[in-house]
Amino acid sequence: MIPSIVLHGPESTGKSTLAAMLADHFDTVWVPEYGRTYCEEHGTDLIPDDLMRIMEGHVAAVAQAMPQARRFLIQDTDPLMTAAWSMMLFGHRMAALDAFADVGALYLLMENDLPWVADSVRMFPEAADQARFMALCEAELVRRGVRWVRIGGSREQRLESAVAAIRDAGLA
Repeated sequence: MIPSIVLHGPESTGKSTLAAMLADHFDTVWVPEYGRTYCEEHGTDLIPDDLMRIMEGHVAAVAQAMPQARRFLIQDTDPLMTAAWSMMLFGHRMAALDAFADVGALYLLMENDLPWVADSVRMFPEAADQARFMALCEAELVRRGVRWVRIGGSREQRLESAVAAIRDAGLA
């Protein structure tokens, strides 16, 4: 099985940008954030069932991309991030998200140190909400006991740190 490197963190922290840069750097493929696609189609007035559909859509997208991956697959979020969303939106855990077991080999937790960029699906522009979301994202990684590294700084610093983390993990 090909391992995955998963970008994790709150909104507007550069996950999609870094995912594309890493895929290019390592000549592999990446899976875009399915939750974004879902919200662009269905809106952001979400209920718990929507998070289940997001999880299912993401898992299907990973399965479709996996045959094209070289060495590893880059994922722009995964169901662990959806679990953090559940806590942020609804204040409770969801058993199906907690049961997700196909976790990444390495998680890159994106620091909340970039300027907020509003778009049609981002929900939490306030600094207090962003800080709370960041804490929930980190707590999910700690709770799951997965291997993770914090990534911050400029676009170039993020790429450099992520490449080093991937190499240090023995994945490249």
